[in-house]
Amino acid sequence: MLHIQNTLSGKKELFTPIHPGKVNMYVCGMTVYDYCHIGHARVLVVFDVITRYLRKIYGADNVTYVRNITDIDDKIIARAIENGEDINTLTNRFIAAMHEDADALGVKCPDIEPRATEHMDEILQMIQILIDKGLAYQGDNGDVYYQVSKFSTYGQLAKRNLDDLQSGSRVEVEQSKRDPMDFVLWKMAKEGEPSWDSNWGKGRPGWHIECSAMSTNCLGDHFDIHGGGLDLKFPHHENEIAQSEGCTGHKFVNYWIHNGFVRVDDEKMSKSLGNFFIIREVLQSYAPEVIRYFILSSHYMSPLNYSDENLDKAKASLTTLYQALLDIDSVDENADDSALDEQSDYTKRFEQAMDDDFNTPMAIAVLFDMSHELNRLKSTDVQQAGVLAAQLKRLAELLGLLENNAQQFLQGSCSEGGLADDEINALIEQRATAKQEKNWSECDRIRDVLDAEDILLEDTAEGTRWRRK
Repeated sequence: MLHIQNTLSGKKELFTPIHPGKVNMYVCGMTVYDYCHIGHARVLVVFDVITRYLRKIYGADNVTYVRNITDIDDKIIARAIENGEDINTLTNRFIAAMHEDADALGVKCPDIEPRATEHMDEILQMIQILIDKGLAYQGDNGDVYYQVSKFSTYGQLAKRNLDDLQSGSRVEVEQSKRDPMDFVLWKMAKEGEPSWDSNWGKGRPGWHIECSAMSTNCLGDHFDIHGGGLDLKFPHHENEIAQSEGCTGHKFVNYWIHNGFVRVDDEKMSKSLGNFFIIREVLQSYAPEVIRYFILSSHYMSPLNYSDENLDKAKASLTTLYQALLDIDSVDENADDSALDEQSDYTKRFEQAMDDDFNTPMAIAVLFDMSHELNRLKSTDVQQAGVLAAQLKRLAELLGLLENNAQQFLQGSCSEGGLADDEINALIEQRATAKQEKNWSECDRIRDVLDAEDILLEDTAEGTRWRRK
C-alpha cells in the first residue's frame, strides 16, 4: 500500500484518493524565459516516475496529471525587454525547448498542460471572490493584495506561525500594503507591458494566483496531490493554500510532495549563483538515460549532488544493467511474472520500495539483484533468463529505464565524443581481416587504437562486438 511523505502534515501517510480508484495531481511547471536546467530536470523526472507508478496502481485512465506553464511573469517581461523580443515569441520558443528536453529525458507528456495566459477569466473570478470575502484589497497604487492576517492557518505548510513569519520578513518598500506579508494578486500594468482588463484596471496576475486558478480549473477545488520543488514550499505553495481555501472555503490539497534541491559544491544550484547547468548542454556529454538514472539514484526528497563524477558513476551503473541484457536472443515482453517464484519476489520487493514514498534508490537496488541473477541464468537456463529479462525491463520501465536496445546503449553515440560508429566498425573489419591472415601484430595495433578511443572489444562466437567505456 502506497505511503507518501506529506509536507503538509510532516508525516509519512497512507495514500487514500479523494475519489476511490482515481488520482488527480498538479505539479508546478516551468516559468518559460530560459532553457531548462538540471534542477528542472529533477522535477520533470521525479513527477514522471510518480505518475508512472500511480498509473500502475490505479490504471492509466484513472490518473490525471496536470503540469502548468507560467507564461506571464516579471522575469519573462524582463527577458523579453532585454532581448528586444515579443513576449509570445519568447515564451513559445522556450516552451518548445522545454518539450524537447523533456522528450530527451523520456518524460511523458502530462495529461493537461495549462498556460497562465489561457486562464485569465478564472484568475479574475478568483480575485473578485477574495475581495468580496474581505480577504483581498486594492492598494493605493492600484495593485490588489491578499490580506494574509485574515487567513488564520497561514504558515501551515511552512510549519511557522504568522508572528514568526512577520518578524522574519524584511520591511517592504511598497507602502500600499497593509502588512509586509501581504502578497500581490493583480499588478497594475506599466507602460509597454502586456495587460488584461479587470475590475481594478488594466494589469496582469501575480504568480501565486495563476497556479490556484489553473489547478482548481483543471482538477476541481479539492484534489489529491500537489507537487513541485522544495524552493516553492514557501511562499508560493503557502500562498496557493491561502488563496484557494480562502476562495472555496474548504481544503485545497490532501498531499503535498516536494523534491529536494540540486546542489553543486554544497551550494544550491540556482541562476542567481551562476552555478546551474542547462539540460541540453549536459546532454552533449551524457546520454539522456544516464541523467535520468543519476536523478533517480537519490530519493526525491534528498539533496542531489551534481558532478561529472556522479554522472560517470550513473553511467557505469546503467552500463552494468544493460550488460546483463546482452546475449538474450529475444526478450519475451509477455512473459508471466509468476513463471519463476524468485522473480515474483523481485516484483514484490520493487513494489515495496516504491510504495515506501517512491523510494527509487531501493527500487534500483532490486534491479541490480535481478541483473546479477540474470547473468547467472544466461549460462544455465536460457528460458528462465528470458523470463527474468522481460521482468527486469518491465519493472525498469516504471522508472523510465532500460527502454533502449542494450547493444545500442552500450555502443553510445559519437555525440558523446570519440570515433563515429562507422569508423569503429571499419577498424573492426580491418582487425577481422588481420586475424584471418594471422597478422597478430596488426590485430593488437587496431585493438590499441580502439582502446585509446575508449572502445572496448569483445570477441564472441557470433563475431566481435564493441561498446564505449
